[in-house]
Amino acid sequence: MTDLWELENEIAAEGFETLCGVDEAGRGPLAGPVYAAAVILPRGLQIPGLNDSKKLTEKKREELFDEICRQAEDYSIAFATVSEIEERNILGATMLAMNRAIAGLKRRPDLALIDGNRNRDIAFPSRCVVKGDARCADIAAASILAKVSRDRVMLELAKEYPEYHFEQHKGYGTALHYAALRQYGPSPVHRPSFLKKMH
Repeated sequence: MTDLWELENEIAAEGFETLCGVDEAGRGPLAGPVYAAAVILPRGLQIPGLNDSKKLTEKKREELFDEICRQAEDYSIAFATVSEIEERNILGATMLAMNRAIAGLKRRPDLALIDGNRNRDIAFPSRCVVKGDARCADIAAASILAKVSRDRVMLELAKEYPEYHFEQHKGYGTALHYAALRQYGPSPVHRPSFLKKMH
């Protein structure tokens, strides 16, 4: 098991006192908002199960969500709407959500650690960490808060638009979702630019 604090401790040793981890959820789906979260955990905090957020069950992610919110020194969850995704494209909207999440922290971080390889439009001092959700505790925590928050919104949208079965695929392009789109056409929560490739 990799030590999720190793990289952050190295970065902190460069003189950055407060680090926050930032990650997004929902860049790929055909429907719904894109979410981002920013988290500042107490340095060295061990939360069992945090190191592999991609492999966790929904139930385990829900448990970790509560645990992270309880133990974090600070956290913030934000999103960009479908119309913002259409206006700015998905990358622009993702950066918007990340900026909102960092801005929502009560403590201003000295450095934001951004999951992935893109931070050009981040309005705060930041550094990219590729595969950060598997390498950094703060990013792993942010990935869970973003994912669970978005999933909960998709469950609410499933009640509003039951014919699309959002509760099953959370808006991703599954066979079931494409079949519903062919039958009913898009809803107001679908991303038109994502449906252009549909046959």
